[in-house]
Amino acid sequence: MPIKINLDDILYERRLTLTELSEKVDITLANLSILKTGKARAIRFSTLEAICEALQCQPGDILEFTPASRARKASGGR
Repeated sequence: MPIKINLDDILYERRLTLTELSEKVDITLANLSILKTGKARAIRFSTLEAICEALQCQPGDILEFTPASRARKASGGR
């Protein structure tokens, strides 16, 4: 998937757990876990806004576009 989720890195930098973020933004731990692991296929702007507000960051800090050709090279595919 060409969109990389950097939520784990930001949580580490902020010294927060996923559980603490879940409580701050009132989003279930399960849904945040799906997002963190990159298994989410979509995210609501209201969810992204709440996460950015809680972590004092920008959406681009959380979401990173990786072109498909780079993603394939990194995984060893063609």
